[in-house]
Amino acid sequence: MTLRISSIIFLLLLISGMASAQNKVNTQTLKFGRLLHLIDSYYVDTTDINKNTEDAIRGMLGKLDPHSVYISKEEVEEMNAPLQGSFDGIGISFNILQDTLFVVSTIPGGPSEKVGIQPSDRIIFVDGKMIAGIGIKNNDVFKMLRGKKGTKVELKVLRKNKPSLLDFTIVRDKIPMYSLDASYMLDKKTGYIKINRFSSTTIPEFDKAMTELKAQNMENLVLDLRGNGGGLLKAAFELADHFIGSYKMLVYTEGTKSPRREYKATAKGDFEKGQLVILINEGSASASEIVAGAVQDWDRGILVGRRSFGKGLVQQPFLLTDGSMVRLTTAHYYTPAGRCIQRSYNKGTNAYHMDRFLRYQTGEMFNKDSVHFADSLKYKTKVYGRTVYGGGGIMPDVFTPLDSTKNYKYLNMIVRKNVLFPYILKYVEKNRAQLESQYPTFKKYLKSFTVTDAMLEELYKNAKEEGVEKDQESLDSTLDELKIRIKAFIARDIFDQEKFYEVINTNDEELRKALEIIEDSKSYNKILSSVDK
Repeated sequence: MTLRISSIIFLLLLISGMASAQNKVNTQTLKFGRLLHLIDSYYVDTTDINKNTEDAIRGMLGKLDPHSVYISKEEVEEMNAPLQGSFDGIGISFNILQDTLFVVSTIPGGPSEKVGIQPSDRIIFVDGKMIAGIGIKNNDVFKMLRGKKGTKVELKVLRKNKPSLLDFTIVRDKIPMYSLDASYMLDKKTGYIKINRFSSTTIPEFDKAMTELKAQNMENLVLDLRGNGGGLLKAAFELADHFIGSYKMLVYTEGTKSPRREYKATAKGDFEKGQLVILINEGSASASEIVAGAVQDWDRGILVGRRSFGKGLVQQPFLLTDGSMVRLTTAHYYTPAGRCIQRSYNKGTNAYHMDRFLRYQTGEMFNKDSVHFADSLKYKTKVYGRTVYGGGGIMPDVFTPLDSTKNYKYLNMIVRKNVLFPYILKYVEKNRAQLESQYPTFKKYLKSFTVTDAMLEELYKNAKEEGVEKDQESLDSTLDELKIRIKAFIARDIFDQEKFYEVINTNDEELRKALEIIEDSKSYNKILSSVDK
């Protein structure tokens, strides 16, 4: 009887507390509504009540944390597309060159390829409206060419060696957005997979890639999560499940108003053995850190690179009455060892977003000893008891610094001034037939194609015309990298996106380090089992 009475008292107190909290919210809701009414009725100048409301919402969320955000009705659909893994459109990759919409490639099996749109085509009219020479922007292209599946769009296209514009009627369809950029064998035993985001398609894409790599006798894997800003929590723990044994903790979430929720490995993991290296850097965030943290905490593989971003907050989307949305932080996530790797945001949002710049300033990008963690954030891995840290990203097991000897000034300028990509587009347009004839396979292209001095001189000339003077000192230190980039982008345009990475990775020091570790089993095992005394 006493226990029952105590339970009833507890329930009454809980209900009373909830009612009190709701009353406070209702009171403040009426207060804000009253203010909007007063501004609309009495303020001296004309005001936009919708904008005032949105500004107030943004300001309120900005005081909470850097990842709680307001998303307008117009932005919701565009924001969801990368996570859903698809959108409705015509299926082209494009660039804007000399104020003209230029088709870089068509998506295989997509609506544009089916009607005969080709790389290098210039789209001049869309639904009877001329779009060339009017200062068109990327967002304008999205608005014109994306649309509901089944709707039509009329294009007039200028094609090289054709005397007049070509007419096309394209029926929009579902266009896939892939989260896996590349998958291929680095050598006879080691596979490579690069994932750019965590979306609803990530796990099926990864499963397919693993099946293909295993068919090529893959024994070891390099997983590239550099620059991967995250995405769906579900995709992250399902990917980690591939590497970690049954029933082991992968990640758990918990917040003041969100009870602890645990995500554990199942029996379906298909790469729980075999040497594993994960590449991370300052752009690896959120879901990427969940995967990297689980692998590191269970001593399952080796992390190579630089300290990750440091986002350990979980956001939940909530729709508002007009179709807009807030993504509200509801919990922290924790790695199996109990680490929350969220960076501090006590100094405000602006300081939080300046963190990457500060890492450059303090020398962290170049020297491991410049990275400092508080002893209070020290944890131990689950198998070998290695020291790892929370609160500020995940520190890799093997640090790879940026090359401080290279002067990227000239290379960066020709990219930022939009000189490099237009040059490549023009080169491929002019030489496509010759390239496809001379290099019928990618293997031959990778082995034999070289960037000539004549090609470089043409690029330098174009750069000068755009106000970028040749900087020989800078060029001397980055010439090899420039040549690799040119070769990689040409490979993308005449083969596919994956081939871009196969070329660019031939000059990748971090990937080279990963392979070096994998090829030396003693070194691999020593890194995994090393314990700080």
